[in-house]
Amino acid sequence: MVSLPTPQEIRAMRKKAGLTQEQLAKKAGVSQALVARIEAGTIDPRLSTLRKILLALNMEERKSPKIKDVMHSPIISVRADEPLEKAIELMWKNGISQMPVVEDDKIVGSLREETILKELAKGSMKDLLKQKVENFLEEGFPVVSIDTDLDEVARLLSAKSPAVLVSEHGTMVGIVTKIDLIAKHSL
Repeated sequence: MVSLPTPQEIRAMRKKAGLTQEQLAKKAGVSQALVARIEAGTIDPRLSTLRKILLALNMEERKSPKIKDVMHSPIISVRADEPLEKAIELMWKNGISQMPVVEDDKIVGSLREETILKELAKGSMKDLLKQKVENFLEEGFPVVSIDTDLDEVARLLSAKSPAVLVSEHGTMVGIVTKIDLIAKHSL
């Protein structure tokens, strides 16, 4: 038996799609008042009306941007056993402020410019450059699927991490940073 969405589920789907009632009504070819009454549960819509609304919501969901739309590929990384000087050079050359650290082709952590700056404040740059990257290792970046919604990525970036790695079938295929999301929303 097929289950139809409840008024609360329709409202949740509309909000997830980032649509107002008026925008959904226009896309579905119905009135805003009808959408409001359906969401409030004060009327039972005709099946044809419900179908139009669900079709509009499905079309909008497909349009919502995914992480694959903003990620950078290939991932620039550094090995844990390399000198910090090489990592700084890579960061400078590529205009990045953090990068994954790998060991035996597996991500073991991250290197972040703020960590390097803190260490620089403590002593000589010359001594710092010769040290291995593994001495500056930070927690690794979260990993998400290539089909992850940008809303989820934004939550991860604002909560705990300066970057998110993107995986496709277990292979790391890209990286997204805070500025990538900011640029996506402003351009």
